[in-house]
Amino acid sequence: MEIRLRGQKNICDEIADEYEKYIRLGALRPGEKLPSCRALAGQLGINPNTVERAFTLLEERGLIYTLPKKGAFVCEHLRPDLLARKEAETHLAAMKRAGLTLEEVISLAKQVFGEEKK
Repeated sequence: MEIRLRGQKNICDEIADEYEKYIRLGALRPGEKLPSCRALAGQLGINPNTVERAFTLLEERGLIYTLPKKGAFVCEHLRPDLLARKEAETHLAAMKRAGLTLEEVISLAKQVFGEEKK
């Protein structure tokens, strides 16, 4: 997998987001090993600690797990609750960027959950 840094976010977030995309699309399959932090850092010309932080983010998102001295691997059973939460966060951030107020977002959520009429 080739990771492309675009400079739009901090490097750690960009790496995590790229790997998340590859995992969600199925380009990285459950159980597949990710490159080592040192190897990926060397390829990207960055500090290995940055890659380590990106992998920690992926672990927190429930997408990968690490085994000491063995490496990082795509989770066999991706946690749907963490994936759904991340997707919701992405959509909420887009709504905020689009100028929706918190009240508008809450109203929309109530409509979706059937607690409010359109």
